[in-house]
Amino acid sequence: MTKRSLSAASWGLSATAAGVLLLVGCSGSVGIGTSTPEVSKDKLADTVAERLAATTGQTKPDVTCPEALEGKADATTRCTLTAADGSTLGVTVTVSAVDGDNVDFDIKADDTPTPAS
Repeated sequence: MTKRSLSAASWGLSATAAGVLLLVGCSGSVGIGTSTPEVSKDKLADTVAERLAATTGQTKPDVTCPEALEGKADATTRCTLTAADGSTLGVTVTVSAVDGDNVDFDIKADDTPTPAS
């Protein structure tokens, strides 16, 4: 099987083609066993990457998130998708609901990638 590497521009186009799902919200849900719900930055990055791959039908991208996501409605954080060519695409993650220790969130990729330096 041949593995393709995609630039962030390709991801941006794919995200736009997937359109409604990313705009309305590709969503994820993570259960955490703490009294104050929070999704760790590593778990968040992994879940965002899995959801973007599932939504676009492409391979799982490299996603990093600089901070944990607080389990409060409308809390947001920004993550970064880095493509094989070094270009990046910003991703906004917003909490849509919290039920006990389950944190549901929506994911929206930016429309325009940043070229590699």
